[in-house]
Amino acid sequence: MEYLEEVRSVTPAIDIYIRLAQYPILCDKIRRRMRQELFRRGIISKEAFYLEVRQLAIQSQRREGLLDPYYQEETIIWQKRKDRIREFHTDALFANNLGGSLLNQIIDEVLADQPAPSISSELTFNPEIAPWELLFRQGEIYEAMIGEDRERVEHHLREIKVVLIKRMISDQLPYIGVAKKVFTIADLRDIYRRRIGSGKIGGKAAGMMLAYKILKQNNPEWGPDIGDQVTMPETCFIATEAIYDFYLLNNLADFMNQKYRSLEETQMEYPEILDAHLKAALPEEVVEGLVEFLEEMGSSPIIVRSSSLLEDNFGTAFAGKYDSFFCPNQGTPEENLNALMDAIRRVFASTLNPDALLYRGQHGMIDYDERMGVLLQRVEGQVYGRYFFPTLAGVGFSRNPYRWNPRIRREDGFLRLVWGLGTRAVDRVDKDYPRMIGLSHPQLRPETTASAIRQHSQWYIDVVDLEDNQFKTVPVGAVLDINYPHLRALASIDEGDYFQGILSSAGIENTDKLVLTFNNLTKDRNFIDLMRHALNRLEKVYGTPVDIEFAVQIKPGYPQSSYLLSIIQCRPLSQRLEHGTVRIPPDIPREDILFTAHKLIPDGQAEGIRYIVYVDPEKYRQIGNPTIKLELGRAIGRLNQILADERFVLMGPGRWGSANLELGVRVTYADIHNTLVLIEIGVPQDGQMPELSYGTHFLQDLVEAGIFSLPLHLGGNNGRFDWDFFRHSPNSLAAISPADANLSDYLTVIDLAVTSGSRRLKILMDGEKDEAVGFLVDGNWSLNGKEGTVSTF
Repeated sequence: MEYLEEVRSVTPAIDIYIRLAQYPILCDKIRRRMRQELFRRGIISKEAFYLEVRQLAIQSQRREGLLDPYYQEETIIWQKRKDRIREFHTDALFANNLGGSLLNQIIDEVLADQPAPSISSELTFNPEIAPWELLFRQGEIYEAMIGEDRERVEHHLREIKVVLIKRMISDQLPYIGVAKKVFTIADLRDIYRRRIGSGKIGGKAAGMMLAYKILKQNNPEWGPDIGDQVTMPETCFIATEAIYDFYLLNNLADFMNQKYRSLEETQMEYPEILDAHLKAALPEEVVEGLVEFLEEMGSSPIIVRSSSLLEDNFGTAFAGKYDSFFCPNQGTPEENLNALMDAIRRVFASTLNPDALLYRGQHGMIDYDERMGVLLQRVEGQVYGRYFFPTLAGVGFSRNPYRWNPRIRREDGFLRLVWGLGTRAVDRVDKDYPRMIGLSHPQLRPETTASAIRQHSQWYIDVVDLEDNQFKTVPVGAVLDINYPHLRALASIDEGDYFQGILSSAGIENTDKLVLTFNNLTKDRNFIDLMRHALNRLEKVYGTPVDIEFAVQIKPGYPQSSYLLSIIQCRPLSQRLEHGTVRIPPDIPREDILFTAHKLIPDGQAEGIRYIVYVDPEKYRQIGNPTIKLELGRAIGRLNQILADERFVLMGPGRWGSANLELGVRVTYADIHNTLVLIEIGVPQDGQMPELSYGTHFLQDLVEAGIFSLPLHLGGNNGRFDWDFFRHSPNSLAAISPADANLSDYLTVIDLAVTSGSRRLKILMDGEKDEAVGFLVDGNWSLNGKEGTVSTF
């Protein structure tokens, strides 16, 4: 049971005492079961236990002033004393050795022996404090009713659902408001049975289960019925109380105050925290559940995913803040179990990673009792050769955040699609690109030339290597060949100036170069309609835009293939609040314009900007020493703190946050979270334009933080950029951050109060017309720049 799981004391034994106080009649039976477990598990023998009880009882007599207890205390009182000491000692030994999760299991077993409720439409108990089985059985009685009888008890049924949802899924009111209309009692019982330990299943698991049930139901008000085309991975949940038992068992509770330490302290101490977690033991109940889960999975690859209480909530997605790990699961049973436990330990440790703690602080959630659940899933996919991977995977958005063509309708949604595991669509990967699909016009690409399409194609695939028992990234050419069953849907033949579709693998020559264009797939209405209907339905039921992670299996058929969509994750998508349409005046003086952009423009404006932190893209490219590039990222993190109370923008080459130093400055959310606008400058090199950050976890960070992400694609007629201003304006870096003065050749801080007096930078972004402009304007600005305004989210 979990009725007081939110209430915790310093002493675990007191927690158990408080918990059992809720069962004044059953507590004796529960404690008998607790003692049986202590004896069975070898914590203490029965004889030693009762000897200790007698000794403790004698000590208590002395504390109460009985100097000759055999004569001063009647036999009946002595027995009563020993009974009470026995209960207290049971609680103490159990708390210190076995923990709360096993106690919850014992309570549930005892409650399951209680007589079943009579079949009645009357709700004769308080659902908020009722046992699990009583709630499930009464809910099943109500759901079995029909017609007027069902109408009379509908309010009782909904109350039971809400109690069950709050206990084991989420207490977030926006989520409950949707979930109570979707889940059946059978659905909730299924979730209950899938749990390992007690507590809630966490936000990521909650979002996946809700999305799956929304898509499976045949409800004409939600859109076309696609239930037969939707599935989800086989799943179980390590519930959120397990992390408390883990900390208690391994004396790790001291780490829980990390959230109140400074960013510098958490960054310095996190390696030690991770190491301590990796050396710690998992609670026995969790290990037993994992052994059973592995038996069910057989040799299927597994993914271990974070599912904390705060993840995937309305307005706080925690995108990419916590860790997930693949377990190929191809070793001996012992090796597979050890790898799985190691992954779970790492997920537990990620609760305290510095980026996650900073994110919580920025969103006003640092005081929240964040608990980490874990989502265990069979990896979706098929075997091809030595590799295991899904045919299609990616990220879908019910609202298209960018329109690279005026014909594209935002409300029809958007995909980032890859061949293989979806990590290459979710994360910011190096020298590789997912296929971007606007579902209103799926054949309209952001790229318009053969060379641009070739550059912005997928050249690597993430797989599970079954022979080496490892997650790997391998070249597409090492896996894709003419025998691959879905080659025609995914690839085209590179003919130099154009790409030729594949009609039959029999017509492919050994010398033909294959490129993953997904062209035939985007022409298949079965696939496009399935994805669009799924995203539209989820947005309609959620009442807000959503994004999903998914995998898709292609099922060959004639005359067309069919598709099976597997929902892996679903969360509300952060959106900018509307502040009226932004329009760019046609009469801005040319000499005041610092830059323009005309591709993938968001909606909004930022003004009153005093500082421009600028990394010259061409100078950055010429840096040969990777240490300097790393130090640039650290310097930007320091400037982010120094300018925290100022209005500033960041401008730099390629992909901010890239792990590949050649593609952009390596920063994390902690290094950029105070900026108003993050501007990514794409400068062609050898005719190739770098990819920017649209659609990745990094972009979602910016959206939730109220930071605009603005791409500047330079070269050709894509945009204007005042190189002279940015390269020859006085550099205030040494004055603002003296420790970073040695980086002045590459990093410039332009203080407009120094260079332009009363003028400040204003940025207007018109997403409808796909144009943006940054220009200088006069105004009555204070030196600290706090008077400017910016559209927020």
